[in-house]
Amino acid sequence: MSERLRTALSLAASGVPALPLRAGKLPFGNCPVCAKNACGGRPNMLKAGPCHCPAPCHAWAAATTDPNVLASPSWAQAWRKAVAVAYHPGGAGVTVVDLDDTEAIAWARETLPATQTVPTTRGEHWLYRGAMQSANGVRDGVDIKSTMAYARWLGPGTGAMTALPDVVRALTVKEPTAVRPAAVTVPALAQGGRCPHRTPTYLERGIAMAEQRITAASSAVHATVYRTFLAVLSTHGRCGCLTEAHTVRLFAAAQAKGESARHCTDAWTNALNTLGM
Repeated sequence: MSERLRTALSLAASGVPALPLRAGKLPFGNCPVCAKNACGGRPNMLKAGPCHCPAPCHAWAAATTDPNVLASPSWAQAWRKAVAVAYHPGGAGVTVVDLDDTEAIAWARETLPATQTVPTTRGEHWLYRGAMQSANGVRDGVDIKSTMAYARWLGPGTGAMTALPDVVRALTVKEPTAVRPAAVTVPALAQGGRCPHRTPTYLERGIAMAEQRITAASSAVHATVYRTFLAVLSTHGRCGCLTEAHTVRLFAAAQAKGESARHCTDAWTNALNTLGM
């Protein structure tokens, strides 16, 4: 048994999902069955765990605490080639603030509460108890690694791990930027019929409910945004009462949840195409 596999099994025994990394600190590629996510993929899952294939597939989602999986013959080749061990912080209920350089470390010491720290090649990992969404480049030299991400295991570090503070959570919250979505081109009512919504109140209530649905999403934000756009367009998209001001509100709600302007535009366009508009 390799030293790296022993490390992974030790992590798994303490409830930390582990996986092997190949050269370049990268996870192993998908097996042939899962190539190009033909199996449906795991990247959008919120919990770690291997898919139903014989190899450590789908990056962070391959991380597992099951010793039978980690030490299985189908993982043996990966462990023989592995150059490091990684873990899924979010699966262990942990958030890693990855500080890449001395300037980032200096910022953390001035801004963040003290917690368990682990030295890295160029900087430090600050570990907090509690999971959150992951994000890269939240500021110069600072990444957040927690759910749907992996981090190298570099040892237990020093200090006591403290609870995830709001100041760290706030690092991933971005102010929504003003977006002018493409104008919605929809067919006019047949024979010049009346708008079925009768009053502006009906539309206003629908847009407000759509904003609330997006804002309340705690997971699968991409899918929630698309389904909400689809519902709005299917109800209000063909009568001519949906304006750019309404779509700007929906885009702003999506961006407040971390969606990019491009993702908003793509979701809107896909919804239009689905409805044949």
